[in-house]
Amino acid sequence: MQIFWFIPTHGDSRYLGTAKGARQLSHDYLQQVAVAADSLGYEGVLIPTGRSCEDPWVVASSLIAVTKKLKFLVAVRPGLHQPALAARMAATFDRLSGGRLLINLVTGGDQAELEGDGVFLDHATRYEQSAEFIRIWREILTRSHQGEGLDYEGKHLTVKGAKLLFPPLQQPHPPVYFGGSSDAAHDLAAEQVETYLTWGEPPAEVAKKVADVRARAAKRGRTVKFGIRLHVIVRETEDQAWAAAEELISHVDDVTVARAQAVFSRMDSEGQRRMAQLHAGGVKRSRADLEISPNLWAGVGLVRGGAGTALVGDPETVAARIEEYAALGLDTFVLSGYPHLEEAYRFAELVFPLLPVGVREKLSGGNPLGPFGETVANDFVPRASQS
Repeated sequence: MQIFWFIPTHGDSRYLGTAKGARQLSHDYLQQVAVAADSLGYEGVLIPTGRSCEDPWVVASSLIAVTKKLKFLVAVRPGLHQPALAARMAATFDRLSGGRLLINLVTGGDQAELEGDGVFLDHATRYEQSAEFIRIWREILTRSHQGEGLDYEGKHLTVKGAKLLFPPLQQPHPPVYFGGSSDAAHDLAAEQVETYLTWGEPPAEVAKKVADVRARAAKRGRTVKFGIRLHVIVRETEDQAWAAAEELISHVDDVTVARAQAVFSRMDSEGQRRMAQLHAGGVKRSRADLEISPNLWAGVGLVRGGAGTALVGDPETVAARIEEYAALGLDTFVLSGYPHLEEAYRFAELVFPLLPVGVREKLSGGNPLGPFGETVANDFVPRASQS
C-alpha cells in the first residue's frame, strides 16, 4: 500500500466555493505542504494540471531540493507536449531528483480548456493520440539506456531518429499512472500504463473498473496496478467528521454550485460524468443524499472538478474503508483534504497508526522513538492516554 498526498497548486481554503477562509497560494506554502508530506512519510504527491493550476513541472522542480524521499506524480499532456520533449523533461527530472519521478498521463476532458491550449480533437481522437504519445515516450526512454534511437510513424504522431542521450535513473522509465472511465481509457491503461487510477466511486463500481482493466491487460499479456484518488475528512469521532464535511461546503451558495455544474456538464469526460451522477448534478445537498456509499461523501464535487468524493469518518472507520478498497486490488491511495497542510498532519496522525503493520513501518521510516508530544514537567514522556 502506498499513500500519496496532494500539492494544491489551484488554491487552498477551509471552505469550498468561496473566498472565505482562502489561503494565499505562494511558493512558501507549497513548500510547507511538500515538506510536511515528506517528513510524515507519504510516498509521494500528486501535482494537478490544467489552466486552473500553476505549471506542475515548474512546481515539482522547485520542490526537489526541499524534500528527501518524496516522489512527484507529474503530468504529461499529449497535444500540449511533444513526446520526445516530454521524455527529455522526464529523464532530467528523474536524474536531478534521484529517481523520484512518476508520470501522470492526462488526456483531458474539458473541450473549452483544450481548445484554449490549441487542442481541437474529439474524445476518441484524443485517446488515439494519447496512446501513440505514450508509446513513443516509453520507447525513447527505454532505448536511451542502450543509446538507441526511435523511428515511429503513427496516425497522429511521427518521430524519426528520436534519441535521448541522458537516460533516466529508473529503468526502463519512470512509472506511468493514468485515469479514465471510458472504453478507450481502459484500453489505453491495459496496453500502456503501470498503474490505473480511478476517482472515488463506491466500492462495487470500483471493482467493476478493476476487473475490466485487469481483463483487458491480461489479453495483452500485461499486468496493471490499481489506485484511487480520494479526499479525506477524518476526525476523532464520526460526528466531528460529518460536521467538518458540512462545514466545508457551508459557505457555498446555489449560484456558485449551478455555475460549476454548468462547466462540468460541457465536458466530454466519462469520469466527470460519473462524478456528477453521484450528486445528481448538484441537486443533492443534504448529508443523507450526498453519502452515496457508507462514509463516501460526494459533497466535494458540488464545486470541484475531477475527484469529487471524500472518505468521512473517525480514524478506525476511514482505515477500514481504505482496507475495503485495498481488498479490491488497489494499492495506491492518492489523498487530499482542506486545508492541505493541516489535513496532511491530521490524516497521518490519526490513520497511519491503523494501517497494516508493513505500511506503518514504511511510513514511519523506522523511527524507534516515534511521536510522543511535549515532555511532561521536564521529566518524563507522556503516555498515549491518561484514561
